[in-house]
Order: sequence, then structure tokens, then C-alpha cells
Amino acid sequence: MNSLNKTFLPSKNYKNRNWFIIDCKGQKLGRLATIIATLLKGKLKPNYYPSVDIGDYIILVNANSIIINEASKHYIVSNPGRPGHALRIKNVGDCLPKFTIERAVKGMLSNTEKKRLMRRLNIYNDQNH
Repeated sequence: MNSLNKTFLPSKNYKNRNWFIIDCKGQKLGRLATIIATLLKGKLKPNYYPSVDIGDYIILVNANSIIINEASKHYIVSNPGRPGHALRIKNVGDCLPKFTIERAVKGMLSNTEKKRLMRRLNIYNDQNH
């Protein structure tokens, strides 16, 4: 019997999901977003397979104290594409921290899994969750 051809694939109804509580105090936005994206996908688990969802749940606390680089200007442009509706431009530093974190994590996920994986991310502005 050849045991080299036995590849383990996790089942579709994977139930062993972990919960992570991450404190955002003193964390940089980009570094934190990459960690969140890998945990949501489940890439750190040994039985990761791209087509099977084995990701974890994440709770972020102290989102108000996240570090955003104020020297570089990042803008959010909202163009509705309808006649008579003006172009809206917002500075990222002026937005809510919850919106900023969600936007950064969504940009690191693929289009097919954005909506499903973002349901597992909970963001709180203070210590209470």
C-alpha cells in the first residue's frame, strides 16, 4: 500500500473554528490587516486548502487607537456614476476606524470570499466586546 498518495482534505462542514481577540493599541493598520486576512482565510492551519473554508473568528478591541500614517495622504473616492451626483473625496484619517480597518482587510481578500469572511470580523472601539 502506497501512503504517499493519501492527501488529506478538510470537509466542507468544518466546525473547529478558533476565536482570536486582538488588541489594536499601538498596531499599524497595514501590518494588522495582513494578520487579520490570513486568520480569516485559515492559512496558518496545517490542513489549509484554498477551496475549503477553515478560517477563524476575530474580535478587534481598541480600534480607536490604531496607528495610521498621517504623512502619506490616502483618499477614498466615491463616484456614483450617475448624472447630477457629485464626486465625493474623503481623507482616510478622518473616517471611522472601523470603516478604515474593514476597507484595508477587504482589499486583501478575493472577490469571491469578501462578503462571507467579513462576517467573522467584529470590530469594537473600546475594550468592551
